[in-house]
Amino acid sequence: MEYANHLSEYNAAPTQEQVASEVAALRAAATANYNPEVYKFCYSAIDLTTLSPCDCEASVAAFARRAAEFTMDYPHLENVASICVYPPFVETVGLEIDATPLRITSVAGGFPSSQTFLEVKMLEVAMAIENGADEVDVVLNVGKILSGALDEAANEIEVLREESEGSILKVILETGALRTPKLIRQASLLAMQAGADFIKTSTGKIDVSATPEAAVVMCHAIKDFHAKSGCKVGFKVAGGIRTAEDAALYYTIVKEILGQEWLTPELFRIGASSLANQLLTAIEGTEVNYY
Repeated sequence: MEYANHLSEYNAAPTQEQVASEVAALRAAATANYNPEVYKFCYSAIDLTTLSPCDCEASVAAFARRAAEFTMDYPHLENVASICVYPPFVETVGLEIDATPLRITSVAGGFPSSQTFLEVKMLEVAMAIENGADEVDVVLNVGKILSGALDEAANEIEVLREESEGSILKVILETGALRTPKLIRQASLLAMQAGADFIKTSTGKIDVSATPEAAVVMCHAIKDFHAKSGCKVGFKVAGGIRTAEDAALYYTIVKEILGQEWLTPELFRIGASSLANQLLTAIEGTEVNYY
């Protein structure tokens, strides 16, 4: 299917200067959201992530078990939204979180580079879902975007959308590699046109991860896509979000650009690991090292 020729139907990308000015205003506005209620929501929106080369069944099982037990230790707080792992550990997580509301997210599709055969990506997505993944995070082929093969990149997402039917598909743009507002906006719109349920900033595996500038461009693209199509696409920020104040800034970006209706775990996620303890510390008012 052709996607690139529909990009002209949307507003042009903002300039870097326009984005910088908006980010400065949002940083100032975010200070009003440095409070426990916002931190509680941000905690409930976390995809609690372990994507280490040192992961093994025992370590992932312990990680998932700890998350499953959270509400016993903190009954006054909502738990994280999901646990995010590599595909081979989906079943391991499922055994530990059975009978809890926690969801399972699996990276797939040649994560983190997307540089493998499409057939391999398809199989990996299908196997992750077969093993119990509720949500799948795949990476848009950045090489194709940078080389101008926009339709090829979007068509890969369309195929993976078909493989993941019935599950939530989050498409990672790797905005740190795209860099410019124009490319980030194009990638956002292509992914959404191809069927993404969420668009996500980063893998966390390259030198530039999530930035407020990329988040602003992506959220405006989501807003424009919703105005044209009526479809609400979620936003996920991931990579380098380590403090409660970082989380509050991205909360503010979503609130100010997309509105209060996007502030639900169904439409806003934060991919993180160490952030969980930082948010709990900010909520409880004393140092917490739960994970």
